[in-house]
Amino acid sequence: MNVLAINSGSSSLKFKVVALGESADKADRLNATVRYEGSVEEIGSAGRLLFRRAGATIAQNRCAVATHVEAVQCMMQMLEKSSRQEGQALGIEAVGHRVVHGGEQFRVPVRIDEEVLAAIDRLAELAPLHNPGCIDGIKGARVGMGSDIPMVAVFDTAFHRSIPAYAATYAIDLDLARKYGIHRYGFHGIAHASLAGICAVAASRPLASLRLITLHLGNGCSATAIDRGRSVDTSMGFTPLEGLVMGTRSGDLDPALAGHLMRHEGLTVDEVERLFNERSGLLGVSGLSRDMRELLNAAEGKPDSRAALAVDMFCYRVRKYIGAYLAVLGGADAIVFGGGIGERSSVIRSRICNGMDWCGLRLDPLRNEAAVDLAFGDAMKISEDGAPLACYVAGVDEEVEIARATRDCVLKKSSS
Repeated sequence: MNVLAINSGSSSLKFKVVALGESADKADRLNATVRYEGSVEEIGSAGRLLFRRAGATIAQNRCAVATHVEAVQCMMQMLEKSSRQEGQALGIEAVGHRVVHGGEQFRVPVRIDEEVLAAIDRLAELAPLHNPGCIDGIKGARVGMGSDIPMVAVFDTAFHRSIPAYAATYAIDLDLARKYGIHRYGFHGIAHASLAGICAVAASRPLASLRLITLHLGNGCSATAIDRGRSVDTSMGFTPLEGLVMGTRSGDLDPALAGHLMRHEGLTVDEVERLFNERSGLLGVSGLSRDMRELLNAAEGKPDSRAALAVDMFCYRVRKYIGAYLAVLGGADAIVFGGGIGERSSVIRSRICNGMDWCGLRLDPLRNEAAVDLAFGDAMKISEDGAPLACYVAGVDEEVEIARATRDCVLKKSSS
């Protein structure tokens, strides 16, 4: 089955056309071949387009892209042109869309209809930076591809629905919490599921036998404790704001800060939320940038600078969560780094793991330095041989995970 996986962000759209097996044989069903892939970045301004065929870059340019609908149109033009050049039909049989927040209603991937689309729209309040872009991507695909091709919503929150009540429930009035569906939903579920699966293959062990701590570190960051394939705790909560220090998001903070700032700074609820979501984290602390590369450069030789403080806080918070999740899992078999920072910054990986010999986490410096620019779906072990707690870097492949979930949803519907 040829599945088009679309991963829409607030100002970007990534995509892959993935050929997947359809037989009942497990090995065939897990087989995946990426035919085409690409992205449209900086939607709303001078869009940056990238298109690859069979891993080779065949188009890279800039073009005015005002909306996600136009981004989908650009994507379809690139796909159709490439398939014509190859002399074969594009043959897309299903489309899968990443949707960040599934709320209480969506626990598994679902076929998209008007009712589902309206429900996703209502959930935009809980993920204001993400769900609107997802909705626009769905609408753009419908305009460009028509209504005959089945479309599936794959939710970032779904992977975390296995978290037990004692870990997912906030200690507020329970009746009020249940009235408004307030509990820890967790996010980046597609990425964490991908990290866990890639690690299991790299370690040559069944996922059902592993206790893992997965770290998705990018502009958005989260940590997850995975016990034999099931998420049992995660750092993000009711919204993607909770947890680790992120590019522009604060992560964990005292909830009384909101009222304090509203009273003393005269801020509205919306302004406080924007402050915590868009002007905090690495950007807010450093006063310089949300880009870890810029902060590392700025902090070099200046240990008392705001940039150095931001980097220190980032690494400390990740290390703190690793320790907490070791307690949750009763120990772990491996820690897995992923995401833009997790995959590319050996310096940050080293600083996070420094001083964790007590739990058996010891990195091999040469392996850690070498683990950069991994292909999607690949993994590299960066811990010392014989270290009790293994450590891997993995190239997260969210789009292949989306494609697999879409395939399974469509085949299940067809056989029912």
